[in-house]
Amino acid sequence: MKIFVVNCGSSSIKYQLIDMKDESVIAKGLVERIGIEGSVLTHTPAGKDKVRLESAIPDHVDGIKKVLAALVDPNYGVIKSMDEIDAVGHRVVHGGEIFNESVVITDEVLKQIEDLSDMAPLHQPANVSGIRACQKLMPNTPQVAVFDTAFHQTMPPVAYMFGVKYEEYKEFGIRKYGFHGTSHKYVSGVAAAMLGKDIKDTKIITCHLGNGSSITAIDGGKSVDTSMGFTPLDGVLMGTRTGSIDPAVVPVLMQKKGLDAAGVDKYMNKECGVLGVSGVSSDFRDLEDAAAKGNERAQLALDMFCYQVKRYIGAYAAAMGGVDAIVFTAGVGEHQWDVRKASTDGLEFLGVKVDQEKNRKNFGEEEIISTPDSRVKVVVVPTDEELLIASDTLDLVK
Repeated sequence: MKIFVVNCGSSSIKYQLIDMKDESVIAKGLVERIGIEGSVLTHTPAGKDKVRLESAIPDHVDGIKKVLAALVDPNYGVIKSMDEIDAVGHRVVHGGEIFNESVVITDEVLKQIEDLSDMAPLHQPANVSGIRACQKLMPNTPQVAVFDTAFHQTMPPVAYMFGVKYEEYKEFGIRKYGFHGTSHKYVSGVAAAMLGKDIKDTKIITCHLGNGSSITAIDGGKSVDTSMGFTPLDGVLMGTRTGSIDPAVVPVLMQKKGLDAAGVDKYMNKECGVLGVSGVSSDFRDLEDAAAKGNERAQLALDMFCYQVKRYIGAYAAAMGGVDAIVFTAGVGEHQWDVRKASTDGLEFLGVKVDQEKNRKNFGEEEIISTPDSRVKVVVVPTDEELLIASDTLDLVK
């Protein structure tokens, strides 16, 4: 059975076509910088050379169309037609309290997913666009939604409740949900295996750092706290998102800038973060280039981001009463060594010692980057959300 996995991020689309007979990846790729100058599709067929296709990609619908065209291309494609795809598994950011597990997508399910867009305005519309594009191009192929929020349903009330009236939680579902759950679950499992431990006997902090970022405390294999909240806006500073701010700032911004609710929501989700602080870009690679040339605002944005990551690591070590491993994953976490360095500098009091020679490597596989005598292991694990999504999809369409 061949399963096409679609993972639409705020400015990217990761995809894989997986043969579930042996869990082999037939093709994979990444659409980057959607809606940003320099959009590119990197397509890698198994056993063939990587293909880099540069063109304007204004939105996620156009991105999906280009991905499907690459899969069936006579020169670098891997299938002859869409009929060879048995099912499609979609990463969906928000399931609210409606969905606590993966589901086959029906018209009713898609409407419920779409209705949750106000909880994840940067991602949920992209997820819906990806689903609709696949339904249009493969109308007879079953589609499955795998929710980012599911892994975090093990959080206790003390972690997920907010200080609003309890009635608002019961009536409107206002609470912390958490996101990137598929990634946090996968990399924590890999990290535990690297340590030679049963995950039930570990305390792990996972740092999923990219254009969207979240930190999670995982005790005994279960999420007990995470940095993102009611929506993916909460937590650390991100590509275009503010991260946690004083709620009183919101009415001030509305008054001073003349914004309504929709306007201030767009402002905090799409115009702030490292983009707003730096005035340069939401892409961390662009920030590093600018900072290296002396751009102080770009350097400030990077410093703020790393400081906040480190602050969460310390907080979650305290919440769990210790930590066995700190895991870095996703685009920034895997590939930008200076972010890992700045995010762990000063954590020696926890028993963290990073081997900076190892840390400077550009990773494509799992690696322990802490020194042998480090009490807390620091690990880089490339995330594989796609495999977990494919597994859930297979189970449901069987």
